[in-house]
Amino acid sequence: MKAIEMRRWTREDYNKMASAGLFTPGERVELVDGEILRMTPQGSVHATFIQLVYDELRLAFGPAFSIRMQLPVALSPDSEPEPDVAVVSGTALNYLHAHPATALLIVEVSDTTLEYDRRRKGSLYARAGIRDYWIVNLIDRCIEVHREPNQGAYGSCQRFFAGDAIAPLANLEAVIPLANIFRQE
Repeated sequence: MKAIEMRRWTREDYNKMASAGLFTPGERVELVDGEILRMTPQGSVHATFIQLVYDELRLAFGPAFSIRMQLPVALSPDSEPEPDVAVVSGTALNYLHAHPATALLIVEVSDTTLEYDRRRKGSLYARAGIRDYWIVNLIDRCIEVHREPNQGAYGSCQRFFAGDAIAPLANLEAVIPLANIFRQE
């Protein structure tokens, strides 16, 4: 007797399903390691921090880079996540016919999905060779900076708080004061 196997989906399958209207309008899903995952609804705090991170990265990188909010990155044949923010080289028009296959920096804003973002997403991004992966940890009000991807894990993780500043690996001259992100409400 053959063991039961989970049906894994490819990016091609996933995009055909989306084109055929199999997902309801506004349904937030993404493809991770061949599984189609339904994402939790976004609260106002989560959305606000995505915007704050986007604003800082737009200033840090300038017009030669595309700063993408919740748009697909085609990392592998079976993964097309939609990170909260991704910095990719070139302009939006460079991706008119295909999603970017990599990113210079990926940022996830996290509260209820913190362990998922650390482990599952972290492993996915490390396997894809994303050198700079940040988690905006809303629980501890810090940014976890993951670097040195190696065999599905990051070799380095540092935490930075509101009084600190960090620079993305792709633009070390662009120092971002975290007080600009963790503003007082």
